[in-house]
Formats: sequence, structure tokens, C-alpha cells
Amino acid sequence: MADNEFGYTKWGMDWVRLAEPIRQTRPEPLLPRARSIARNDGVQATVDGRIVRATIHRGSEASVIHLEVAPLPRAAITAIGEVIPDTTVLTDEMHRAVLAADLTLAPVLAGTDCSCKARVARCLHVLAAFYDMARRVDENPRLALEVQGYFQAAQDDSPTPVEVPRWVPINRFDPANYFEAPAPV
Repeated sequence: MADNEFGYTKWGMDWVRLAEPIRQTRPEPLLPRARSIARNDGVQATVDGRIVRATIHRGSEASVIHLEVAPLPRAAITAIGEVIPDTTVLTDEMHRAVLAADLTLAPVLAGTDCSCKARVARCLHVLAAFYDMARRVDENPRLALEVQGYFQAAQDDSPTPVEVPRWVPINRFDPANYFEAPAPV
């Protein structure tokens, strides 16, 4: 096992790369504080499907973080299933095999939100949530696939994933029928 504090497995390193991109051109001054928050269990996170909700309490301030991970495409799920037939225990060798098959396992964020006053996409709290997720994925690599919808999509019978819209546009409602009561039977 490597001496990395976060991302000591290949699965967890994908989450560390969200906080520390390889193409980063200058040092990020928030990273040491974000690692400190995650290291000292300052992030209370829950994973619900593809949504990660976390809270961070620091002094008298509290921040609520919301991370939404994009689902894996159906073709990627099928290809990963062929490379890794048994996902009960995921190893670094399996991660390398998936990468060798020209598939990506790195999470893609569909959206991030934080309630702090910084109002930037990569605030201290979001970075701390990335490190906390890296730690969780290091402990349980199946979480890396679970948070991308791999197991839920693998159970579906349909060949294409159906996205449930988060909002219904108001112009979809027919005003003539919206307030009508159903006819008695």
C-alpha cells in the first residue's frame, strides 16, 4: 500500500484527481485545508445513488455540499462487465484492465453546489468532499462504480438508460386539463 493519505488505490485516486487535476498550472492554496478537514472527519457525507450530500461544520459556520455524478453510459457498463465479470472485490489490477480496454472509470460530475459564501465551483468544502469520497472509495472500491450508477443500470433490462428529469417544464402542462377532476366512474 502506498503512503498516500487519500487515493492509495487506483479507484480512490480518480476522486483525488477531481481535487488535484493533472493539468493544474498553479498550486491550489485550498488543498491543504481541504485535506485537513477530510483527514479529521470534518465531512459528514451520505451517498444516495448518484448524489453525494455532505455537510461541513467549522466553527459557527456550516456548509451543505451537493455533488451529482453523471451516470456511466450503457456501452461503458456493458464493456466494464465484460472486463470485470465479478465486482464483489475490486482490485487495482482490475482498474488497470479496464483502462487497458480504453474505458474510463473516473467520475464525471454533472453538477456541484455548496451553500458557502465563496460561490465558486471548487470551493474549500467541495474539495474536502472530494477527498472524503476518495477515502471512502479507498475503503470500498465498489462505491466508485455504485456512485456512477453501474449496479443500478446493470439490473435494468432496457438497452438504453432512461433519465428521470429533475424538473418538469411548466409548458408541458395543458392548462385546460390541469385543474379538471377525473370523471366519476
